[in-house]
Amino acid sequence: MSEQITHAPDRPTIVVTDSPSSRDVALISDGLDELNVEVAGLDDLRPLAVLAKDPETGKVVGGLTGRTSLGLLFIDLFYLPPALRGSGLGSEILRQAEQEARERGCRTAVLYTISFQAPGFYLKHDWYVFGEVPCDPPGTSRVFMTKDLS
Repeated sequence: MSEQITHAPDRPTIVVTDSPSSRDVALISDGLDELNVEVAGLDDLRPLAVLAKDPETGKVVGGLTGRTSLGLLFIDLFYLPPALRGSGLGSEILRQAEQEARERGCRTAVLYTISFQAPGFYLKHDWYVFGEVPCDPPGTSRVFMTKDLS
């Protein structure tokens, strides 16, 4: 995708791109975080990762990333290689993320997955679906899920 630039007099130039700089992303994220703190009066945004590491090399082989903020655990990414799936490791990673979120004061957790990924895994761990949005390929959907952590 090449950049698409739109300009109107006396207004900022609008640029559509698929390669924003990390500085640009940070400016937007930081601005939104400042607004949240100003309105909510809470400054509790913290990253969260639960990592699975190879015991011999110490290298990360999978895990979960997300964040906690305003009483919510957001799970952004969760991946284990096929050889580690079905071993109980994913369940333990999810349990530890949920426990850490509770310790940080979170009452609820949210995530989205894709219908061909892991909704069944989350359903087995007391998550429930609160929405689905069709996406590609045809017959596939984004599945939005939540769990009460209290």
